Amino acid sequence: MLDLTGKNALVTGIANNRSIAWGIAQQLHKAGANIGVTYLPDDKGRFEKKVGELVDPLNPSIFVPCDVQNEAQITSAFEAIAQKWGRLDILIHCLAFADKEGLTGDFSAIPKAAFTQALEISTYSLVSLTRAAKPLMSQGGSILTLTYLGGVKVIPNYNLMGIAKAGLEMSVRYLASELGPLNIRVNAISAGPIRTLASSAVGGILDMIHHVEKVAPLRRTVTQVEVGNTAAFLCSDLASGITGQIIYVDAGYEIMGM
Repeated sequence: MLDLTGKNALVTGIANNRSIAWGIAQQLHKAGANIGVTYLPDDKGRFEKKVGELVDPLNPSIFVPCDVQNEAQITSAFEAIAQKWGRLDILIHCLAFADKEGLTGDFSAIPKAAFTQALEISTYSLVSLTRAAKPLMSQGGSILTLTYLGGVKVIPNYNLMGIAKAGLEMSVRYLASELGPLNIRVNAISAGPIRTLASSAVGGILDMIHHVEKVAPLRRTVTQVEVGNTAAFLCSDLASGITGQIIYVDAGYEIMGM
């Protein structure tokens, strides 16, 4: 029943084969979507090569650089989509970053520069990409981002990213309200802790995973594929009545009090 055949999906944030974005891209492709991928450009082209080799089996028809701190690159990426596809149906936002100074020590000691950078990349980028995608979603669409429990509750060593995710979750709600009349839905998945390149920056990530495995109702954490399955559902017509929501895919951990 889950069919994305003919849908054009842009996936951001793939870094390696452990990325949640990679799990999402695979499941969208499996459901029949045409895949487009962005990568973070660097001087030596390492990310372009690494991400390009990884996503090659998905046969992406769009593969473009996009540094969300560079408005010109955002514009260029979506111009490429307009020329190649003519329209966009699905936007996957899997972008987050906080400097080590924002993830360790006292929260009150976080430098202003680290605070500003984290919110620009992790939170405002959803707004930037949505603004660029909006004109291309002429037939409606689905926008999906990734959040974490640390956006609503205090998680050790998450610090600044908690603020960024809280802002991201409210951005989902405001964007859903704005874009609803255009039949564009905006949702977020709050995934349980998974070992990824991004999560490795959070101190004690393995302890967090082991704790979830002991406490969560399913007595385990989740996989990238499970998050990808939920993403595919939320981007499909099966979820046509769902917008502005934070969907927890965390083996039930969020419901527990102790």
